[in-house]
Amino acid sequence: MNIVLDRSSRTPLYMQIRNALREMIMSGSLALGYRLPPERKLAAALEVNRSTVVKAYEELAADGLIESYVGRGTVVAHAAGAVESGPLGAPPLRWSHLFNRQAARTNDPLISNLLNQLGQGETINLAAGAPAPELYPVRDIAEITAEILTASPHEMLEYSSPQGLLSLRVALSAYMRQRGCVVSPDDILVTSGSQQGLDLLARIMLEPGDSVLVEEPSYPGALQVFRAAGARLVGIPRDEGGLHIDVLEQAMLRYRPKFFYTAPTFQNPSGLSMNESERRALLNVAYRCHVPVIEDDAYSELYYDRVPAQSLAALDPFGMVLYLSTFSKMLFPGLRVAWAAGPGEVIRRMIMARQLDDIHTGTLAQQIIAEYCRRGLLEEHLHNIRPYYKKRRDAVAEALRDFAPPGMQWTEPAGGLYFWCQLPPGISAERLLVVCQAARVVFVPGAAFYADASGDNFIRIGFTRHDEQSLRSGVEAICQGIRQLRKKETAGGGERSRAEDIAPLALL
Repeated sequence: MNIVLDRSSRTPLYMQIRNALREMIMSGSLALGYRLPPERKLAAALEVNRSTVVKAYEELAADGLIESYVGRGTVVAHAAGAVESGPLGAPPLRWSHLFNRQAARTNDPLISNLLNQLGQGETINLAAGAPAPELYPVRDIAEITAEILTASPHEMLEYSSPQGLLSLRVALSAYMRQRGCVVSPDDILVTSGSQQGLDLLARIMLEPGDSVLVEEPSYPGALQVFRAAGARLVGIPRDEGGLHIDVLEQAMLRYRPKFFYTAPTFQNPSGLSMNESERRALLNVAYRCHVPVIEDDAYSELYYDRVPAQSLAALDPFGMVLYLSTFSKMLFPGLRVAWAAGPGEVIRRMIMARQLDDIHTGTLAQQIIAEYCRRGLLEEHLHNIRPYYKKRRDAVAEALRDFAPPGMQWTEPAGGLYFWCQLPPGISAERLLVVCQAARVVFVPGAAFYADASGDNFIRIGFTRHDEQSLRSGVEAICQGIRQLRKKETAGGGERSRAEDIAPLALL
């Protein structure tokens, strides 16, 4: 690409970049599927701020000329000469011209495509982050559902409170109290999945340009929500040595963020957990800097070796933590029942925002979960599934020990659903995925878990949805793929994949 900027022109630099790229796309110089340079690289080449390139790309996306994907980058979405005719020969309505900037910020299909891949039997799906379907407590749920519909059929098919059924909030209050967190049913909001909790939080707290601190790596769904709100994401490193508390404190003082987002227990994707001293150190920094903490606690009940440390919410006496959790990982995801707990004024604001969304979580789904908990079946179910997941975790660990090439490293999780693997130097997760898809094995490339889409030398492997033999075969295929890529590099075939070679990444 040859982009010449006239710095003396009254036309803003971002518009000059947008116009140059638009002309190349419309003329066919940049073909459909061509991958544009990352924002940072193009900014460096043109000697402009990254925000200038970001704005240019946003304009092109609003025109429907490019699309951006986590793990795939930004690609041309318009073929030169693609002019269509509508009714009476008039050009068709270009809906893309009507989308706002937030629509461009939400144009990331990662989660929907991951969910669309569930149930594709011929593929060893190590990308999924969901419980094993064969372990769902189907019989118990069927019995409870039948009893509820017999006892109060009309009530269960009615609207209910945006805050959630009182019976479920009472059950959740008791559940959290057992785990050391004293919270009133009045300070709990039942949500349609914890993703909705994040979205509601972003809507009541974030303005475009606000800073948000996120641990890195981090849950992609949270990153997507915060980006959609227009937030500036600042990554705080977290590795086997723990969260970098010194970096966190410096960032809190420098950026004055709205909040810090963390999953302290069996984090997605790393599987790491903070010990109690780390948690207290984190809270002390939050207190000193007066920055609230959003605790995402989806996995703490899925422990395989020992009970993890208490939640941040349980350790916090000052109301600085907003707690999110879900039944999607403990039980099953289809009923979409989760909750938020925290300071009453925050919960009340979330309830008001929720009224403009889906009004309330399904009434029947809430009552089913409330009754399931009331009967003590949740604890029984968790006790039953932990040994199954432990065996599957151990199968992946053994396969990695047997097949991993030199230079590959991984974290063996004490709980949760994932292995976080660092690839040998020089191996790209994107290119490895293309190779492994040919062998019917998929995983999630590491770029999805970073605010700046770095992390291409990491992959996340889920271990819950396949038996031990399938997991072993999947890990072996990944390790063979690494060796195959290394061979190509050694033989001089290490050129970058073409855009059409990377296209399968859109599936993830």
